[in-house]
Amino acid sequence: MALVARRADRLAEVVATIESQGGTAKAIVSDLTTRTAAHEAVEQTVSTPGRLDTVVNNAGVVLMGPFMDAPEGEWERMIDVNVLGVLYVTNAALPQLIKAAEQGPRRTADLVNISSSGRPVARPGTAVYNLTKFGINGFSEALRQETQPLRVRVSVIEPGNVDTELASHTREELRAGIEAQIQAIERLQPSDVAETVAYIVTSDRRVAVSEVFVRSGDQNW
Repeated sequence: MALVARRADRLAEVVATIESQGGTAKAIVSDLTTRTAAHEAVEQTVSTPGRLDTVVNNAGVVLMGPFMDAPEGEWERMIDVNVLGVLYVTNAALPQLIKAAEQGPRRTADLVNISSSGRPVARPGTAVYNLTKFGINGFSEALRQETQPLRVRVSVIEPGNVDTELASHTREELRAGIEAQIQAIERLQPSDVAETVAYIVTSDRRVAVSEVFVRSGDQNW
């Protein structure tokens, strides 16, 4: 297993957890918002054991607030991470996934894109974020149709509010109101999303789970 992210300390923590449970993992420090970095990360991943069966595009950022007041840098950051990062990694990984579907023991491979409940449900203050997630869903569906004859399954997961640091990236003057709203519900845990990924990628090759919308039982939007 290869884990790719910008922060080496966080990667080391996850690798240690995996290894403590008897697994193996490789940490790759990279910023996937550039094409070169994405291709290098895929190359490092397949260097051992030599095959790439599954890719999960999980990197994402949400910077909330009214569109008219948002600094342009926020637009660019969300588009860079949420859209370009997915495109670069997918472009680099697809040849390896096709090869694994042809030659690997499962005779299929998986690309899972993590979208958001902000795709089917647009709300005030998330306009550019909605733009990125609507786009990822459309991209995933078209790519699913392109790769289906090659036995590469493309899936998209749309999580609701998850107990992560994501909301803390929002500008300070808006953060308190947003955090008060999400603290009012019992949020999903990261493991809930991970279990959804595991269900998709461990399904028999005759099964293709194309889209999953999973949210907290308390979330009514």
